[in-house]
Amino acid sequence: MEARVVHRHMHISPRKVRLVADLVRGKGVGDAIGMLQHVRKKAAPLLAKALRSAVANAETTQRVDVDRLYVKVITVDGGPTAKRFLPRAHGRATGLRKRTAHVTVVVDERAR
Repeated sequence: MEARVVHRHMHISPRKVRLVADLVRGKGVGDAIGMLQHVRKKAAPLLAKALRSAVANAETTQRVDVDRLYVKVITVDGGPTAKRFLPRAHGRATGLRKRTAHVTVVVDERAR
């Protein structure tokens, strides 16, 4: 029985989140949360929060054994991009794209 969480509009670019998401894909939930506590990236606590939420969803809705859960799917998609500008020399302006990310985490119970 799988449980899922969708964390939308994270204020970080999807490319940076994918670096951390690739580390925990397919791992057990306990191992994944342990790894995320030691990764020194901005995306690590954001992914850990989403992962803990998926575990809580699995616990309350399907009454599964938490020790047998693993990260089945973790996808990172691009969200809306806010377009800003930065003033530059000689009256010019440079565009800035402030990117956001949508993260989907699916946890499932590992077969015995």
